[in-house]
Amino acid sequence: MTRRRFHPGSVVGIGLAALALLLGLFALDPAGSRGLIRERVDDWLLSVLVPPPASPNVLVVDIDRATLAELGPWPWGRDRLAGLVERIAAAGPSVVGFDILLDEPDRLSAAALARALASAAPGASLAAGGPLADGDPLLAAAARLRPTVFGFVLDPETSRPPLPLAPILTRGTAELPGIWRGVGFIGPNRTLAAAASGMGALPLSVDPDGRVRRVPLLVRTAQAVAPGLAVELLRLAAEASGLILEAAPARLTVGEQTLALDADAKLRLVPRDPSHWAARTISARQLADPRQAARLRGHLVLLGGSAPELGGLRVAASTSAAPSVQLHADAAEQILAGAVFTRPPWLGAIELAALAAMGLAMVLVAARLKPRSAIAASLVILAVWIAAAVLVTWRWRILADPVGPPILAGLVFTLTALAGLVRTELRERALRRRFEQHLAPDVVARLIAEPDLLRLDGEEREVTALFTDIEGFTAMTDRADPRAVVAALDGYFAAVSDVVIAHGGMIDKFVGDAVHALFGAPLDLAGHPERALDCAVAIAAATDAYRRRADIAALGFGRTRIGIETGRAIVGDVGGGRKLDYTAHGTAINTAARLEAANKDLGTAILVGPDAAAQIPPARLRPVGRLDLRGRAEPVEVFTPAVPTA
Repeated sequence: MTRRRFHPGSVVGIGLAALALLLGLFALDPAGSRGLIRERVDDWLLSVLVPPPASPNVLVVDIDRATLAELGPWPWGRDRLAGLVERIAAAGPSVVGFDILLDEPDRLSAAALARALASAAPGASLAAGGPLADGDPLLAAAARLRPTVFGFVLDPETSRPPLPLAPILTRGTAELPGIWRGVGFIGPNRTLAAAASGMGALPLSVDPDGRVRRVPLLVRTAQAVAPGLAVELLRLAAEASGLILEAAPARLTVGEQTLALDADAKLRLVPRDPSHWAARTISARQLADPRQAARLRGHLVLLGGSAPELGGLRVAASTSAAPSVQLHADAAEQILAGAVFTRPPWLGAIELAALAAMGLAMVLVAARLKPRSAIAASLVILAVWIAAAVLVTWRWRILADPVGPPILAGLVFTLTALAGLVRTELRERALRRRFEQHLAPDVVARLIAEPDLLRLDGEEREVTALFTDIEGFTAMTDRADPRAVVAALDGYFAAVSDVVIAHGGMIDKFVGDAVHALFGAPLDLAGHPERALDCAVAIAAATDAYRRRADIAALGFGRTRIGIETGRAIVGDVGGGRKLDYTAHGTAINTAARLEAANKDLGTAILVGPDAAAQIPPARLRPVGRLDLRGRAEPVEVFTPAVPTA
């Protein structure tokens, strides 16, 4: 037997199915959207948690448009670049780094042009007023004035002669499966490489949305593991002879600083506003000013360009035109400040487990609590995770995802809540269909507002049963036109139903010409025996008026007989899955039916059983006599209204 058509378990099932689907999407992240959302939230979060240093330790000498307008268009000959490096070195920086790839021999200095001319026209002579400036030796000499780092990039196809790289001492086998790899290096020519104090990787990592958020701390080729530009600058500034790479967990020691490494050996950049970049930047043309040049003393200095002609502009988290030299400077500043953020391999599993726990909590909250309480509880759950993720990021420098699990857990809550709303709507419709023609509108509204009051799966309660029948109905159907009989019954049932509902009763069912009504079900009804008596008197009056209508009287429509009794009864849904019937079973129900029939023998219109009469003021009833009723061990005294009825 089907007890309940709609059950909260179905809502929980929908919520769990949604959770399982979202867990799969979270784990696989097929479109990479979760990672991009996390990165963009981290952009904002890191900029809030890690303010820029008040006194920058890293300065940028910028070859900007104003410099090119004053000193000449790009590209420059190495002799002109050497003059700029000499001015930087004279200011006394601790180390100088190049964010410029100098991989080809000099072609623009006077000596280089002379060699090119001699190669193109053998025997040609140049009028010499002295030795010609040779760019590469001049730049190499300038680089020897201060510790200098030249940059290189990875070559994916060929292996060139090795570069003089900083030695890296390894302890254990560091698993860096995502490290940037290449076949070889593309770096400075031999003349410049011999003058360099160090070599650093220049490439910047671009995310799927086209933004640079990471710089490599280490890269790998078939030849060796090599440092990024920022790492090599800091090694020289710390006067360290090499680097130390440790495994389990992967860590890189640079001087006195130890950096935790992700699997890709890249540093997650904290987005900086261009105004911070401007504060630590000196235009290359300003170095002729002693006050500007003096700012470089003791600082790490990066030489690069913001002029578009240098090709160093990148799309970053904070701007669509970020000079790459500024991003390398940001990396160096972060390392100096200890602001190295990582995502350990185990973090994804913890986030997945957190999503599962939050999602399960959301399913239970949405399915079991009332809407306001459910929303409040869900917001608390989401807030706890967001606060925990922010705390872990701030305190332990671990980039926990603050939004992915809450977004998906919130989606689980939404889907479960929607399923609950659909269930509620279906339940309300079912209640309306089942009871709106059987109960007063205010009772139906109360059932919809408080569905837990209705026990469809069965309960025992005290009710008063009222049964009616039409005297001589069978004989009337034998002689009357069927269509007229059906029309007369429709009007009759409508009149009786209106009276029952008006008195707080429920129409249980129509059986042939009989009406079965209950008082005190499905909800409690104070004084239901007396209300049933009032209803019976009103039914008698209404049906008597109805049968006196000319068309109804012509059919020979009989008077209405009514039986009433009170007692404990079992009420609830009865029937198969396709047809459920809310009805009542018990001795009082059977007694009311037999009292209705006994009216025929006693010549009365309304008979009231002893249990109902016990709860009705005695003045309203008069005894009729004692009857032997089937199902009752002894004769019972029955009553009829003190005021005569038709």
